[in-house]
Amino acid sequence: MSAFIEGVGTTPAAAGITGITNTIQKITPPVRPAQEEEAPATLDQIKDSSFGGLFKELIQDVKDTDAEFTQNQYLLSTGQLDNPVQVGISAYKAEIALDLLIQLRNRALDAYNELKNMNV
Repeated sequence: MSAFIEGVGTTPAAAGITGITNTIQKITPPVRPAQEEEAPATLDQIKDSSFGGLFKELIQDVKDTDAEFTQNQYLLSTGQLDNPVQVGISAYKAEIALDLLIQLRNRALDAYNELKNMNV
């Protein structure tokens, strides 16, 4: 940060507003014509993004753990399950997966609301 910006920091009287304006113009990127950006319309297009892919993966994990829990309950009720502790473990896994999904959803909504309420 020891280098001076062109037109600023040399002599205030010589640089004036013109030097600051020229410097700001050099920093700002050129304005491009408006490009049409399409919002993802389908769930398949959403999963391509890293954020959407994360939530898609979490939802699938909740579905898988719930299916495992339901299967273990069925096996226990029909007497086909050797270790009844597996039902409790699969119930705990399903609960943790759902809690994680809910917490991440809440954090994402909080972040969105923070951005929405930010003054620009």
